[in-house]
Amino acid sequence: MAEIIKGPKGVPVYLPPQSATFLAVREALTSPARHAGYGYIELPVYEDTSLFVRGVGESTDVVSKEMFTFTDRGERSITLRPEGTAGVMRAVIEHGLDKGQLPVKIYYAAPFFRAERPQFGRYRQLQQVGIEAIGGDDPALDAEVIALADEGYRSLGLSKYELRITSLGCANCRPAYRALLQDFLRGLELDVETQERARVNPLRVLDDKRMEVQRQLTHAPLQVDHLCADCAEHYRLVKHYLLLLNVPFVEFPRLVRGLDYYTRTTFEFDHPLLGAQSGIGGGGRYDGLMTELGGAPLSGIGFGLGTDRTMIACDAEGLTVGDPARCDVFLVPLGSEAKDYAVRLAGQLRRVGVRVDMAYGDRALKGSMKAADRSGARYAVVIGDRELADRALPLKSLATGEQELVPADSLVQTIVGNLEA
Repeated sequence: MAEIIKGPKGVPVYLPPQSATFLAVREALTSPARHAGYGYIELPVYEDTSLFVRGVGESTDVVSKEMFTFTDRGERSITLRPEGTAGVMRAVIEHGLDKGQLPVKIYYAAPFFRAERPQFGRYRQLQQVGIEAIGGDDPALDAEVIALADEGYRSLGLSKYELRITSLGCANCRPAYRALLQDFLRGLELDVETQERARVNPLRVLDDKRMEVQRQLTHAPLQVDHLCADCAEHYRLVKHYLLLLNVPFVEFPRLVRGLDYYTRTTFEFDHPLLGAQSGIGGGGRYDGLMTELGGAPLSGIGFGLGTDRTMIACDAEGLTVGDPARCDVFLVPLGSEAKDYAVRLAGQLRRVGVRVDMAYGDRALKGSMKAADRSGARYAVVIGDRELADRALPLKSLATGEQELVPADSLVQTIVGNLEA
């Protein structure tokens, strides 16, 4: 016997019935974007490596440690996409979407790839839903983006997460704060690697999870206390619009995202029941990213919501999401003539939107009814010679066991009516 080939580590596989939950979660997270006028984009699975080096930031863990990068046959450096924003911006610039109606509003749902150590809730192939709104610096747009994420989570029944927000300032006020923070960090007892991180990107030190570092950061200066007048007003209005949208939030001045391009509004959804991997989604504004990638000086804001982690959050809250049933009706033909009839009936029902499966392989009645139960169908129809002769077929509820004889010429309408009732 040939050796069984196993799938790659750190890549979750969603099989029925769990895959029904995956699809339902993804639909719930994308639906608010469609209702707000966002159009869908299908991103390339890989891009030129320089896109992520320039767009995400060379000093980030994503670029320096976590990317799947390889050389193709043309000796070009290619990277599997680790996130979505840079790819969307590249596509917007390349195809001139920024020259049309603004803001450009895009959403996507796709797998992304990071060479991390696999653990619960942290995968090498992670599934995300994201949106980007490019070409608008209105704080009401920031609030819209955040509210769409919140709406997606709430539509699933989630209630125990916390929305954390802050402002990371802009190109005018950030340099002075950066220098102030670096001065503070130079007075701490930090290891060589952390000292280098403080030199390259001091904000990353605030995100250090080690207790020996966090104890020293108690009195660290915070960006939100050193905003310029424009950033302070922008932040005030974002909070004002969130209140108008009935989106509860907590100000979290130490919030740091893992990507360098964030400016001003920054946010994260934290779910305490998920343990160490408690972030289920987040995002922020990236006012300089488009220029960095060779485009017009347009601002933007977006988010990335973890489909995998949202599923885990639903499970942690005891929520049942998605319909695990594979079909609505299961047909059981007994004999060759009945099989012909069942094949035609299945086609008729599918054309009007009814999910239908049937017993294949000429099974006996007992085995076919077991298959019907496993399918999750609401109804079964047993088709035999007598039923065909009488032109009346038994429609059986698999939940109650109740059965009614339905004339053959009205069976489709009866099934549709029962399912809609």
